[in-house]
Amino acid sequence: MADVSNVARYFLSLVEEEAGDDLSNLKLQKLLYYAQGFHLALFDRPLFESDIRAWTHGPVVADVYHAYKHYGSSPIPRAEFDMESLSREEQDLLAEVYQVYGQYSAWKLRNMTHDEAPWVAAYAQGPDSIISRGAMRDFFLTLVH
Repeated sequence: MADVSNVARYFLSLVEEEAGDDLSNLKLQKLLYYAQGFHLALFDRPLFESDIRAWTHGPVVADVYHAYKHYGSSPIPRAEFDMESLSREEQDLLAEVYQVYGQYSAWKLRNMTHDEAPWVAAYAQGPDSIISRGAMRDFFLTLVH
């Protein structure tokens, strides 16, 4: 199982600043959510252990949020990444998630998650509720089959 901080650094390593890419904490959080959801759907096991919580602006991994919150809404600098810290399977999935969802703005991703059942159901229980892995798996299965 991957360490969620390595997954975050992997996404940050993909940013091509010279091409105008940037990754804010808000956008990073949504990429972590999509990565976990697709991993659950495709492999029936979590990509990382950390819970994803339903916050006002969508799904959030609290530890990663707090690690980067000092950047506010500004882009987080590109990170160096040790490729050996993730399996080839994990890297392939993350690259695919970044290719598909990384093209969207943070606010677009936020709005997308607000229309998806896992966040909606968890947030209905109250802000900071844990988004169920089962709900994520079931929802993301509808996107891969």
